[in-house]
Amino acid sequence: MAAHRVAAVKFNLGQLFRRDKNRVARFSLDAAGLFIDYSKNRIEPQTRDLLVRLAEARDVGAGRDAMLAGQRINVTEDRAVLHVALRAGQGQTASPDRAIRDAIAAELARVRTWAESFGRGQLETDSVQITDILHLGIGGSDLAPRLALEALAPFARPRPRVHFVSNVDGAAMADALRGLDPHTTAIVVVSKSFSTEETLANARIAKAWLVGAMGEEEASRQLVAVTSESGRAMQFGVSGENCFRMLDGVGGRYSLWSTVGLTLAAAIGFQRFQELLDGARAMDEHFMTAPLAENAPVILALLGIWNSDFLGAEAQAVVPYAERLRLLPNYLQQLDMESNGKSVTRDGVAVDYPTAPIVFGTAGTDGQHAYFQLLHQGTRLVPVDFIAVAEAMSDYADHHALLLANCFAQGAALMRGKTQTEVLAELKAAGIPLSKARALAPHKVFSGNRPSTTILLPRLDPRSLGALIALYEHKVFVQGQIWGINSFDQWGVELGKALGRSVRPALDGTAATGLDASTLGLVARVRTKAR
Repeated sequence: MAAHRVAAVKFNLGQLFRRDKNRVARFSLDAAGLFIDYSKNRIEPQTRDLLVRLAEARDVGAGRDAMLAGQRINVTEDRAVLHVALRAGQGQTASPDRAIRDAIAAELARVRTWAESFGRGQLETDSVQITDILHLGIGGSDLAPRLALEALAPFARPRPRVHFVSNVDGAAMADALRGLDPHTTAIVVVSKSFSTEETLANARIAKAWLVGAMGEEEASRQLVAVTSESGRAMQFGVSGENCFRMLDGVGGRYSLWSTVGLTLAAAIGFQRFQELLDGARAMDEHFMTAPLAENAPVILALLGIWNSDFLGAEAQAVVPYAERLRLLPNYLQQLDMESNGKSVTRDGVAVDYPTAPIVFGTAGTDGQHAYFQLLHQGTRLVPVDFIAVAEAMSDYADHHALLLANCFAQGAALMRGKTQTEVLAELKAAGIPLSKARALAPHKVFSGNRPSTTILLPRLDPRSLGALIALYEHKVFVQGQIWGINSFDQWGVELGKALGRSVRPALDGTAATGLDASTLGLVARVRTKAR
């Protein structure tokens, strides 16, 4: 592999396309309704063969089967990894035990009942008319349903209207509550542990808002919890029948398919929510059955490893050319960087190779007028995933054609670049004097040879969205398997939270111990300004 890398550094995409007229057919595939063109990556058939051998050597197939069988592959927390089981159908070739399947089915049935009650404009257990849902969570408990609801806005019912708050900044809650009526608003609190500090801080405000308007008993009817700790939720004031269970083996960033999707199911209807699960299951089945060399999540994972570990890319841009997918980069930031942003293996040994890239992006075409300058002419190699939708999402067909033209042209420009000879010819044709043209030319040269992958959805509907999200979930898992790291814990999230609990008393004026001079100085500055 190392020897091939030496040769591959010199690969030129323009030359590769000129040499191989079948390159697009050779380096593209269909999976669960998605079309993936990865021909604009700096690879040859031998590259793919060697990368597939790497996947085989790192037991990707065995790791996949262990996950699907419900084995405890999250070794640091001694947990199974069950997000795939949440959308599994009868045809799944490997599945957890019967008790887990039954628990999943029971909670899904409860989600269906609750979601369908909104078709009648009322809560399941009452005749209260509900017009709005305030969804309180953070991380995947917020990002995933928020992404899905925005992406699937055309499928949403007129009621309920959904509002999300994740930030502990009080301004976020103030803005959300402004204009809502406590008598017609349900509060959905999503916290697996029901101890997430930011979420509970917001939940306390929301509960007080309800109680102040209607009293404890009436308010409890409109409080809903999604959690694995129903006892804590009930102590908070949520009735037992309004507690929806989260499985222990489902992390927040993988939880859209679970009871975390409760709000989404209420907004778009359970049938559409089921279609989302069906799309994810179609990608699961592809991941389970396709040979590694034709397996979309495996190929995406291997391309990422090739670009980062062999070609030196430190970042990955994700650019959806679809306004309704504008939150996808935010969601994938957490999925990728929280899962694989690790520096030790599952055995606790320090790694000596890059792991997760820095993931960023925005909706196209906005990004073209922001960071695309760096993508085209910067000194850093940044591979790009372009996401496009074939079918127009509005009545403005001309806009959609322009959108797709921009998407496809950007990938072509990153690949082709523009030589100094081409630039000089253009300047000469524009009547620019030769001396000025020569001075200007270096600024208008594009090196090209910059990799990208284009993922094309037939339309933006629940099934395609489910397949797209599952594609990236499995990609992240495969990369973690190859790097030998645990993709399903997130200990790095905890340290800052723990220190935050030490800083808070200092802000209130209590003597603090164990804080560094800089932190103490900042606290003192805030307290001085507050007075």
